[in-house]
Amino acid sequence: MPERTLYVVAHPEATHHVDRLVGGQYDSELTARGRRQATEIARRLAEIVPRGVDVELFTSDLRRTAQTAEVIAATLDLQAIPMTDLREKSCGSAGGRPQQWLDERFVPPPAVGERMDHDEGIEGAETKLELARRAYRAVDTILGRPCAHQVVVTHGMALTFVVSAWIRMPIEAAGYVAFRSTSGGITVLREDDYFHNRAVESLNDTSHLSGS
Repeated sequence: MPERTLYVVAHPEATHHVDRLVGGQYDSELTARGRRQATEIARRLAEIVPRGVDVELFTSDLRRTAQTAEVIAATLDLQAIPMTDLREKSCGSAGGRPQQWLDERFVPPPAVGERMDHDEGIEGAETKLELARRAYRAVDTILGRPCAHQVVVTHGMALTFVVSAWIRMPIEAAGYVAFRSTSGGITVLREDDYFHNRAVESLNDTSHLSGS
């Protein structure tokens, strides 16, 4: 197996960000600024993905990630493959409501004890365990394909478990982990073809974003 690289993109600015609404699986879309950022992301990927290699593109099927993937697909001449498993954590009845509404009801996980299957107090919301299982399944599917260069478009919280799956962290050990990524960040994950060690080569690179 040749060296493998995953380029993991956290979608750029979406309407729920500027409207201060809870995201999760609430199906917001990119803002005008987010669309400009998607173009900047695509240009950066065109710079760092080697020329002439086969590349695959996977995306969460929510609008804001699908719109990001559309721009990347057009720039790199790819066809996006949608994956429900790459969606953000569902916030249940909080999705699309003002962030303050969630903040007033949210039950944080305990410092010690059950953190992955913890009930956050929001009706219909996924637990972190449910999100992690989806993300791990998505990574298993992606890595089960032979392509050595794969772009993955997902969400900020889901990205933590994409990276956790990449380094093969057991799900039961992932209760405290957080790989922070801001909107529009690119994380590069690379496996060498000799030792087959999996590195987090860069995390949340935003140097390609103009800030406009």
